[in-house]
Amino acid sequence: MRRSALVGISGMLALLLLLLLNTLSLIEGLKCHCDACKDENDTCVTDGYCFASTTLEHENIVYAYRCYDKRHFFPAPSYSVWCNTNVTTARVPPVSEFVIVCCDHADYCNLDLRPSLSSSNRPQDTSRSPNPHDGVSPNDDGVTWATWKMALSIAVPICIICMVVMIIYHIHMTRRRTARHFPDDSLEAPDRPILGGVTIRDMLEMTTSGSGSGLPLLVQRSIARQIQLVETIGKGRFGEVWRGRWRGENVAVKIFSSREERSWFREAEIYQTVMLRHDNILGFIAADNKDNGTWTQLWLITDYHEKGSLFDYLNRSTVDTNGMIRMALSIATGLAHLHMEIVGTQGKPAIAHRDLKSKNILVKTNGTCAIGDLGLAVRHDVITDTVDIQLNNRVGTKRYMAPEVLEETINMNHFDSFKRADVYALGLILWEISRRCNVGGIHDEYQLPFYDLVPSDPTIEEMRKVVCTDRQRPSIPNRWQSIEALQVMSKVMKECWYHNAAARLTALRIKKSLANYGAMEDLK
Repeated sequence: MRRSALVGISGMLALLLLLLLNTLSLIEGLKCHCDACKDENDTCVTDGYCFASTTLEHENIVYAYRCYDKRHFFPAPSYSVWCNTNVTTARVPPVSEFVIVCCDHADYCNLDLRPSLSSSNRPQDTSRSPNPHDGVSPNDDGVTWATWKMALSIAVPICIICMVVMIIYHIHMTRRRTARHFPDDSLEAPDRPILGGVTIRDMLEMTTSGSGSGLPLLVQRSIARQIQLVETIGKGRFGEVWRGRWRGENVAVKIFSSREERSWFREAEIYQTVMLRHDNILGFIAADNKDNGTWTQLWLITDYHEKGSLFDYLNRSTVDTNGMIRMALSIATGLAHLHMEIVGTQGKPAIAHRDLKSKNILVKTNGTCAIGDLGLAVRHDVITDTVDIQLNNRVGTKRYMAPEVLEETINMNHFDSFKRADVYALGLILWEISRRCNVGGIHDEYQLPFYDLVPSDPTIEEMRKVVCTDRQRPSIPNRWQSIEALQVMSKVMKECWYHNAAARLTALRIKKSLANYGAMEDLK
C-alpha cells in the first residue's frame, strides 16, 4: 500500500513540474514564425501577436511572417486598430493589394497562415467564420495573448501551490487513518480504542442490535486472522486458552485440537444462538479454523476478563458480603437467562449448560460474573419438546454432577431435568463463594465441593456413594448463621441441592431471592 502511495505521489509531483515548466514557457512570451529571423532559427518572441501578411506587388504575391509587439499597438496598450481591421482589402500605393492576419492562440500560430487577397476593394465580411488557413483574429474586446499570459502566470502557480498543499494534507490524513485503523499489533500493543473508537462491543451492537446471533461470518474470519497470541492463560481437556490482541484490544482465544472439532463446532453454534447475548454470559466474538500447513487449529474467540475464572479468583482473593451477593446474583441472572425461553420470530430457545462449575465462570472487573464454556449445552426444541442433540447421559464434571446424573435416573426426554441439574451445580458454586466471604477478618480457605469426602479426581462411583447413597452435601459452618448475608446464601444453596430434583429452586427464583436481599441491604 505504501509503495502504491509513493508511486501516486511521484506521478502527481511530475505533473506539477510539467505544469510549472509550461507556465514558465508561457511567461517568456508568444513564439512566432519569423521569415526575417534567420539568426534566431526563424523564430521571434513577442508580448503581442504573431501575424502573417500577403502582399500583391506588381502582380507578384509576397508572404511575410513576423512578430507584432505590444509597444506598436495603437491607439491603446492592449488594443490595435491595425490587427482589428486586418481582414480587409486595401490599396496602399505603390502596393497593389495588402492583407494581414494576426493570431495569438498558440506558439507559431502564424506558420501556416496564408491570408487571402480579395478581388475587389470592398472590405471583407469580418463576421464570417474564418478559414482555418486565414488564422484567427483577436477578440474585439482587445484581450490579447499577453493578457492571457499574465493571468496564467499568476493563476497557474497559485493552482500548483494549492495542489501541493492538498497532496501534503492527503498524505498526512492517510497516515493518520492508517495508524489508527492498522496499528502495529505488537505482542504488548498499548490499550487504545480500535477503529477510531469503535470497539468489538460497538461492532456487535451495530451488527446485532445487542441481542442477535453474533457478527457475520466474514467479519468473524477477518477478526480471527488478525489476532496475535500473547500468553497461555489456561488448559483443559479440549486444548488451551490464550490471551490474544486484536488491534490493541485483549481477547480470549480458546484453541481446540483437531480431535475436538465436534466440541468446537457445537460451542460456536450455541454461542451464536439468537438473543443469547447477555451481560452475565461470556461474550462471543468469532470462530474460525486456522490451518498452518501442519495441523488445523480451531479457534473460538470471546471477551477477555483479566481476573480469570471464579475458581482462580476465589483461590487468591476474598470477598465482602456485598461482593458475595453481587457475584451470586450475577451467576443466577446469567443462568436464568440461559434457561429462559424467549418466544417470538427472533426468539431464543431454552438452554441448559450441563457443565456448570467455578472453572467455567469468569469474573469481570466490576466484580460480577459471566458464564462461559457452552460446549456441552443443549437447546430445547419447543415444537417437538426435545433437545437438539443426541445425548450422553453422563457428561460434565463428576464433582458437580447432580444425584440423578450420577444414578443415571435423569429423564432424558424432559428438558427441565437438565435445568434442575444446572441448579444443583449452582448450589455448590454458591457454597464455594460463601466460604471466601470475609466478615470481621474471618473467612475460610478456598476448597472445592466435597473436598473432605472424595479425592482430588473422584470417580463416578466415589461421587455416587457420597452424593446418592450417603446423601451428603458440603458442610455449612455454624458461624454462617450469625451473619445475615451468609444465612441467606445458606438457605438458597440448600434449596438448590435437594436430592429430589423437582423440589429444587429455579434459576429465576434464586435470582429474585438474591435480588430482594440485595435491595433490602441497599435500603439500610
